[in-house]
Amino acid sequence: MKWAIVRFPGSLDDNDALYAVREVLGHDASILWHKDENLGGANCIVLPGGFSYGDYLRCGAIARFSPVMKSISKFAAEGGLVLGICNGFQILCEAHLLPGALTRNRSLSFICDTVTVRVENSQTPFTCLMRQGDLLRLPIKHGEGCYVAPACELRQLEERGQVLLRYVDGDQNERAAPNGSMRAIAGIANERFNVFGLMPHPEHAVETMLGGTDGLKILQSIAASVAG
Repeated sequence: MKWAIVRFPGSLDDNDALYAVREVLGHDASILWHKDENLGGANCIVLPGGFSYGDYLRCGAIARFSPVMKSISKFAAEGGLVLGICNGFQILCEAHLLPGALTRNRSLSFICDTVTVRVENSQTPFTCLMRQGDLLRLPIKHGEGCYVAPACELRQLEERGQVLLRYVDGDQNERAAPNGSMRAIAGIANERFNVFGLMPHPEHAVETMLGGTDGLKILQSIAASVAG
């Protein structure tokens, strides 16, 4: 499988994503500069975490206009897999490849922690090696991770199964979203289930010595879906 990780000015988790898929999974992976328009035949494009363009205007608001995003939008429209992590999730929402928006955390403070998320839909390329109800422990680090959308859109997301990950606590209380996300949403997909954005960082949970390997389940699911 071939992966491509986009590097925007201000990206900081691009090398971590590259390490996760190249060194841990052993897959072919490369970095795409934000001005590149050729995606290099990648099976999955990753928009990594960080502070693209310094988060000026809004998180992801400038990155959506990068030349590479035109190619990614076309790639997604043709069914290609796109994964947006943290700032990548914000960019996907700004580019209207995913519905809704990410706003300031309810606490108005930056959060760096490890959270529990529950798999809500396992019938997608990003969750196919898991079961509905599985719990994942993943790190978060963001100041603008509060997912918001109009009530009618939230209802449609739920009905279509587009909510893939939801924050829960030890008692699986869905009101445990550390950032105040509506309906405790941690990650969503588009209607075709080929674009997925999440605030937790799976690329930071790929080795036991660093705290856990639950992030591998998402990356391995993507690889399994490509392999057929």
